[in-house]
Amino acid sequence: MSKYEKLWLYLKTQTSQKITLTCDEIEKIAGVPLDHSFLTYKKELLGFGWRVQKISMKNKTVAFEKIEE
Repeated sequence: MSKYEKLWLYLKTQTSQKITLTCDEIEKIAGVPLDHSFLTYKKELLGFGWRVQKISMKNKTVAFEKIEE
């Protein structure tokens, strides 16, 4: 099981094409804090039909985008 699998599964259930989550929201969903390892793990998200669109360190948010099929 991936460190961020709970987050990936959450995103997979979303119907929106795009979603932006704060670091705090990600921590609550995933059960782990968002840290530098996220950059390594984010490639797993492709298997769930999503990708990371933008990471904003200033706003402490991550924007996700559904992959077109």
